[in-house]
Amino acid sequence: MSRLHIFDMDGTLLHGSSANIELARQLDLVAEFQALDAAFGSGEIDTYDYAEHAHGMWSSLTPEILGRAFAGAPWLAGIREVWADITDRGEHCAVISLAPGFFVERLLEWGVHAAHGSRFPALPFREPVDMAGILGPPDKVRIADLLCAEYGLTRADCVAYGDSMSDTDLFAVVPRSVAVNADHHVSGLASHAYSGRDLREAYALTRTGGVTGR
Repeated sequence: MSRLHIFDMDGTLLHGSSANIELARQLDLVAEFQALDAAFGSGEIDTYDYAEHAHGMWSSLTPEILGRAFAGAPWLAGIREVWADITDRGEHCAVISLAPGFFVERLLEWGVHAAHGSRFPALPFREPVDMAGILGPPDKVRIADLLCAEYGLTRADCVAYGDSMSDTDLFAVVPRSVAVNADHHVSGLASHAYSGRDLREAYALTRTGGVTGR
């Protein structure tokens, strides 16, 4: 039986960090983005407000800066190996994140079959952000359903990996999930829990035989 493995990125594939914070390190805007994250976490702003503020603060962002942020980010070990194992088994894997798509989509080079994030204009920005392309937590379920239809699968065939409030909608509709370095929002929903820095170990929780190539 085939499966679709769906991975969150911020706080999940990225250990203790997010795409926005890694970009902020390159732009010397960490404090500003931490404040933005706090406002979002408290419900003071929504994903659309966040995107509008971020778009403004990323006015000097270039593909070169993006490349440095991506390369220097604290990725979990074993990401490529996990996705290669999934592919070798004839299964599917995807990343669905609320983070900017221009960051998320770089993971396609690592072997993931699909990568979806919030849509921003091409870098460097010359256009305003189109809010129709900004994702919220329910969009993770919507995109998962689209991928299932593409691959001939259903929600019953999905495994979700996530860490926080943005993953609760998806965790609620799939039969198997792994809370990866997670907070209280998903720890009670997940069928498995993992704390550490190697995705192969989290992935092995969903496999009776572990993961190949470790």
